[in-house]
Amino acid sequence: MKIISTNTSKPKTIIWNDKPVVTGIYKTPTSAPIYLGKSDVENDTVTDRKYHGGEFKACYLFSEDHYAYWKTLYPNLEWNWGMFGENLTVAGLDETKIHVGDIYSVGNARIQITEHREPCFKLGVKFGTQNVLKQFINHGFPGTYIRVLNEGTAQSGDTFKLIEQAENSLTTTALFKLIFDKEKNQDHLKRAVSNEALPIKLRNDLKKHLK
Repeated sequence: MKIISTNTSKPKTIIWNDKPVVTGIYKTPTSAPIYLGKSDVENDTVTDRKYHGGEFKACYLFSEDHYAYWKTLYPNLEWNWGMFGENLTVAGLDETKIHVGDIYSVGNARIQITEHREPCFKLGVKFGTQNVLKQFINHGFPGTYIRVLNEGTAQSGDTFKLIEQAENSLTTTALFKLIFDKEKNQDHLKRAVSNEALPIKLRNDLKKHLK
């Protein structure tokens, strides 16, 4: 996996249900390295810390590989890296192969794969239709948040080196599917609720579905 673009944003106000909402989803590429901090990316905008930022969502990664699919669906949008609100656009990021809890080095930081991204209305506003939320879920490639174990800088061209692969874990795609499936795979549930790379709230929510 290799970083294609580092992306940050300034606060932007959008209108949702006739009310102003400030968001940081409008990220654009930056030529400078970015600093991966424990709770967020330095000099980036995180407006709603209930759903963004923090230990398990310090930085969001999205795959360059999926851009072609979305450009076909939305050819009239003004496309640039960071379109999905990701801090790092990564070539070769395959959600069917990375596992929750995997530890990588990138730049001079050490990071851990945590939870998938769930789309919200802000992505719909950016794409001009809330239909993109269901399309995003059905496509099944949500990108991933990370936990920053050792802070450091990352820049375009840096590659990810796998340091430790999580044992008895789920791939990001499998976790994403587990979240939205009505009939949940019990083995996958057991793996998820015991995985300390996921926040305790998510694990407790999933635990309710164990039989």
